[in-house]
Amino acid sequence: MLKISSVEQMRKIEAAADAGGFTYDQMMQNAGRATAIRAMAVLAGLENARVTVLVGSGNNGGDGLVAGRIIAQESGAAVRFYLLKKRDEDDPNLKAVREAGLLVADAEDDQRYRVLHHMVGSADLLIDALFGIGIRLPLTGEASKLLQSIHRTFKDLQMGEPELPIITPSLPSPTPRRLPYVLAVDCPSGLDCDTGAIDKNSIFADETITYIAGKPGLLTFPGAGAVGKLTVSTIGVPDDLPELKTEKHFLVDGATVRERMPARPPNSHKGTYGRALIVAGSGNYVGAPGMAAAAAYRAGTGLVTVAAPPNIVNILSGRLFEPTWMPLPPTGALELIRAELTSVKALLLGPGWGSEDTTRDLLIGIFEEKPENFPPVIIDADGLNLLSKIEKWWEILPKNTVITPHPGEMSRLCQTDTATVQANRWELAAEKAAEWGVVVLLKGAHTLIAHPDGQIAALPFKSDALAKAGTGDVLSGIIVGLLAQGLSPFDAAIVGGYLHGLAGDEAAKKGSTRSVLAGDVIDSLGAAFQQIEQVL
Repeated sequence: MLKISSVEQMRKIEAAADAGGFTYDQMMQNAGRATAIRAMAVLAGLENARVTVLVGSGNNGGDGLVAGRIIAQESGAAVRFYLLKKRDEDDPNLKAVREAGLLVADAEDDQRYRVLHHMVGSADLLIDALFGIGIRLPLTGEASKLLQSIHRTFKDLQMGEPELPIITPSLPSPTPRRLPYVLAVDCPSGLDCDTGAIDKNSIFADETITYIAGKPGLLTFPGAGAVGKLTVSTIGVPDDLPELKTEKHFLVDGATVRERMPARPPNSHKGTYGRALIVAGSGNYVGAPGMAAAAAYRAGTGLVTVAAPPNIVNILSGRLFEPTWMPLPPTGALELIRAELTSVKALLLGPGWGSEDTTRDLLIGIFEEKPENFPPVIIDADGLNLLSKIEKWWEILPKNTVITPHPGEMSRLCQTDTATVQANRWELAAEKAAEWGVVVLLKGAHTLIAHPDGQIAALPFKSDALAKAGTGDVLSGIIVGLLAQGLSPFDAAIVGGYLHGLAGDEAAKKGSTRSVLAGDVIDSLGAAFQQIEQVL
């Protein structure tokens, strides 16, 4: 499991590893090799590749020196190093670079950054090893000037045009990439790894490789926007190291999800995989229950029942053949729902409900008399908005409840504003999960899943492919389906959230993130499952 650690805690982890015999030097050698492996994967198939390594004065720069030397030795690429400040000539990693005959330039000797301009402008790959996780903002002095110079070089590259441009309007084609691929070492230079704050001159990476554990700032905007693709290397630090093992925050990956997925025995039947009840839909939101039901089935549920107004049932039953249907009359709906609660394994409330007082009363009524075997519940969308209108709403909820607010819904539940939620995502998710006694899945780029006991799981996805109406209904359908198959609320939210994000990425591969619909995410769940099941 990939843990997430603050900068202060990371220092303690490194110190404990060193005291236990896994030395700082070995950590640096392993970090450099991990970076080199990612760099050589980027350069694969590129002939006469040119690599520029930007080297800071600290350990981050040391990682860059090790990485660049390995790339030069093992790939044949032309590797050059640019030092922000002169390093001690006794530095063994700098000595190894010089002994290998590789070019090293110093910023102190570079008038008007002419050498830097050439080294960046001619590079296929730029390795940013300037500043590590301990940087303090804002950047000033030479550091700020150097980053500004790099941005000017990028601008010059982008402005270059062929002398005789030839355009065929009916045959659109992507603009050829002119900038070097940027690989950040541990974090993009100028990013605060605790808060996600970022310097105005920071270099935005195409990929960031971070070490030992993730850092909150890499997963928090605005800084997360500079990270690009996030890769983590544990660099050999033992995962049972107490200072690492006790961390309650972690980054979800495919292996973590695979460990939690429901078993699929070959001698199973539909009853093996549970029955989910979805209470959703209203006159203005016809599609919500249908998307949730389809997603629940795609998530592996054995049987899905949809309880909705009769007109919704009439519309959807002609398009969805798999669910069973429970038309809810204007009066007596509560009794029908209550009668089903002891025979279902999971309950979803809220998608497409609208905001009528009668629906709020239905929500309260469902929870008024809770039998001992009340099923796990997920509340989403309008169900959350209606909850926010009930005083001390969390007191009426049964145990084993999951809520899935987006930032706007979370602001209403917390009685604050959306900007406050977005600025305090980690703190609010943890605080409110404990206060409300529920699993909180706070949607957004790098969705957070908070358990009342203080655990927080962060998802690795940040894609506009899911920024479309209906995708939230798909997510809640996946989670209720996993609850029905017996997963705990926390595990169902983790597995469901990861599947949802991965399916969004898979759907985008068929065209563009712009064109992804909620139905495309449902259709891509099979591919998402396939990827996870193939994790070794």
